[in-house]
Amino acid sequence: MNPRRPLRLNAAVLALAVVAVASLRADDRSAPPVDFAARFEQVKRAATPAGLYTFLYDLPKGGDLHNHFGGSIWPSMWYAAATDPTRNGGDEFFVRTRIANCPDCTEPLLLWRTLSRFNYQRLPACCRDEYEPLTKLDAKKKAEWLAAMMIEPSGPGAREKFFEQTWPRLNDLFNNPFLLAELLVENMKRFGAEGVRYLETQAGFSQMVRADGSAVSPEMALDIIRERLARPDAKATGVTVRFQKTILRFLPDAERSLEEAFALVAANRDIYVGINLAGREDNQRGHPLRFLETFRRLYSGIGLSIHAGEADAPNKHVRDTLLLGATRIGHGINLISDPDTMLLMRQNRFLVEINLVSNRLLDYVPDLRTHPFPEYLRTGIPVCLNTDDRGMWDSSMTDEYFTAVTTFDLTWPEIVQLGRNSLEYAFVEVPVKQRLLREYAEAVAAFEKKYSAADWHPALKAVRVIGSGYARRTFQLDFPTDPPN
Repeated sequence: MNPRRPLRLNAAVLALAVVAVASLRADDRSAPPVDFAARFEQVKRAATPAGLYTFLYDLPKGGDLHNHFGGSIWPSMWYAAATDPTRNGGDEFFVRTRIANCPDCTEPLLLWRTLSRFNYQRLPACCRDEYEPLTKLDAKKKAEWLAAMMIEPSGPGAREKFFEQTWPRLNDLFNNPFLLAELLVENMKRFGAEGVRYLETQAGFSQMVRADGSAVSPEMALDIIRERLARPDAKATGVTVRFQKTILRFLPDAERSLEEAFALVAANRDIYVGINLAGREDNQRGHPLRFLETFRRLYSGIGLSIHAGEADAPNKHVRDTLLLGATRIGHGINLISDPDTMLLMRQNRFLVEINLVSNRLLDYVPDLRTHPFPEYLRTGIPVCLNTDDRGMWDSSMTDEYFTAVTTFDLTWPEIVQLGRNSLEYAFVEVPVKQRLLREYAEAVAAFEKKYSAADWHPALKAVRVIGSGYARRTFQLDFPTDPPN
């Protein structure tokens, strides 16, 4: 063909070309904008707070990597399952509603402490009189029991309540494997509804008992969990669950517990993927280097995500925790005071698990505008958002994203990277991780297409938001807090 000769089209070919161009233009109108980042900026400017919250509720969010199972359950969820014998293995629970100072009562002096029927019946008569059945609490006492399981408001004293009162009040609720299995699936349903597809939660299953007081071994408890996860309603959530085994770092026998944890995880790799050290970092008995020799002796490729840097004062705990072999750091608030370790973490080998709501309520960062999260994010330190003990905050993953967007003006690429990080740094087995990453990319593309129309408001109206007490109290956003039937 002569390249200088003009191309001549006959009428039929020209008609086909016109139809093809028209078809492409029609497809262009239905496709998402090439630059969804600009659309997101428009949503941030034009949406009401409720509209932005709805948009972020609908957002694909990847995974929750820093999640304490016992602390992740909303008080209302505890109440509903603990008062239903069909969901708790036929048990009954009793709540301490008054303190009579009985001379033969050795129970901690703590109101709203919860006991199983077996342990309640073993109390001296005078001490039993201080308790009432959970099912028989009047409206006022029920509200007080629910409130005792939450940390609100924030400020001085909240941290002490959280560590020294809230966890001990739940008490025997933690030791019922049937109850925990039911609440795990309930959690999956709520996380799945707000776009979370992977849950890596911290749980031990080391002191489980049946309603008659007989012991349930960790292996038996895990079989109860596996059976519950295999049921259709659990699978329908679309949420993949894996566990970390957590050790309380300041206990005298923590090294022995760490050895047992490695053995448990190694024997149950289908469901356990990592090990964690947790507990108050201001208790110096749990400092990271205490465990260096133990980790050196035991480490065998099991994922290590360890709490560090959740402290008011500067220290080198994040650096020392990396020395233990950790590839993920829980909280990392005071990492900002250690520039050398920050530079090390910019090599993209280590992730910081950010927990904004937790850090505010426990008074580690009272003013979230001063939180180091955006500096980590924007200087190349991998980060992701997590819920920590969302049951005790009465919060959700959407609350974390709404806080981050409204406080730090996140961009669309930053939001997508947060979700991707939460899966890339997950300890889940590689084939499952690859599937989760692929599904996350597909979900983000579908989300962009959904909100690509010039008028994106109708898409918001179709979203059924399950709100939270935290959103109601903090953002004045009063969405229903119960999932649809």
